[in-house]
Amino acid sequence: MRLLLPNPQELEEQLPTIVRLRGPEICLRCRFTKLLCGRPTCPILLKISSYSRVSQNLNRELNGSSPPAVFVGRYGYPRLSLGPLMPPEQGDTAYFDEPERWHGLDFEDVVNLRMSMVRGRKEVSVYDAKDPQGILYELQCMLLSSRSVDAELEFSKKPRASGFVDDTSPPFGPSAPLEKYRFSPGRTDKRIEKAYYDTDLNASDGMFSLYDSGVSVNTLQKLLSTGMLGVDRHRKLVPTRWSITAVDDTLSKFLLKNIKTYETIDLFHVFIHDMLGSRYVIIMAPLTFSYEWVEAWFPRTLWNPSGSQATSIGDHEGFEGRTTYAEPGGCYYSVRLAVSEYLSRLRRQATVVAFREIYPGQVLPLGVWNVREAVRIALNSQPVVFDDLKDALSYSLSKLTLGRSFWLSNSYLLRELISQTRLERFV
Repeated sequence: MRLLLPNPQELEEQLPTIVRLRGPEICLRCRFTKLLCGRPTCPILLKISSYSRVSQNLNRELNGSSPPAVFVGRYGYPRLSLGPLMPPEQGDTAYFDEPERWHGLDFEDVVNLRMSMVRGRKEVSVYDAKDPQGILYELQCMLLSSRSVDAELEFSKKPRASGFVDDTSPPFGPSAPLEKYRFSPGRTDKRIEKAYYDTDLNASDGMFSLYDSGVSVNTLQKLLSTGMLGVDRHRKLVPTRWSITAVDDTLSKFLLKNIKTYETIDLFHVFIHDMLGSRYVIIMAPLTFSYEWVEAWFPRTLWNPSGSQATSIGDHEGFEGRTTYAEPGGCYYSVRLAVSEYLSRLRRQATVVAFREIYPGQVLPLGVWNVREAVRIALNSQPVVFDDLKDALSYSLSKLTLGRSFWLSNSYLLRELISQTRLERFV
């Protein structure tokens, strides 16, 4: 896809906020022309280009259809900013907020898609979910809909790019405070409606029930975020960033309760998948459940912009699980959910080691959805199977750019698999 060039005047207006994506000194010296950061594409230019495309026809009034989608901010807690996300298009816009359908899009496609989502903002209290009124009630009704919802929004000023980036949730485009709003919800999703009006059902049980009935993880995150699940007196808003990880964590724990009662797999399974500038390698060993996630960021990538060599971050858990927040953040839990879904379908348990190499070109955070979906796709493919660990590791590590010594030094479970003497060897 050809990168759209921004209007120079628009560029000058947006630079003060968007420049915060990179250090101002290097960006001001570069001015989008020299690529001094070493990246193949300027992240600021990419974002402004997408913004320029959608902002051309924006004004204080916006008519369109929400997927439906909502964003709840996290700054100022317990008073938060929430509002609808909506492209300036009418009709079926569900695709704009369904990461499960984005496989095959390249980096610029995803950014352009998400930058089309204009956000309205209203300040509310997290505790308003106990008795939803006004904008919160309207948004909850919108999320009950089984299809895209037509809406008319009026802002206090023309929506502008916020410069906001988040490594957990997908990016979105211009935003502005809401003055007036009108939504036209269609037919409700009966599954969601039942959980919403069951105010004696705790949030976890409601989440499990909806998940079992086929409601997507993405939808569950929005329901939890807007306080639509749980016992009435305990309902409250949850910032979108937190709700994404909460759903991934809760659902994977739910699945793992049964998984840990199953027999182990019989052979070593290896899965490999490339997506959006990253390579994923997942190794499953025929042992009781344990799990590790390690990601390696190459130089000139988002979280390693000026390093001279790849740097990694990872964490793991044993059969009993973990009680502290994982060091890599949301990606750890999104991958664990994808892994749990696979083992649940297989009705087996295994020790799972998952690696990700992030190559130059990953210039903006897309959200943990891309990690979850990449691993889901990998685990839907046919695994390469091996009888012994040596062959499985030899094959797996040969598919990674970084060498054996790098992964051995950064993976606790990999060292455990190689060095620990197990009773199974003598049986």
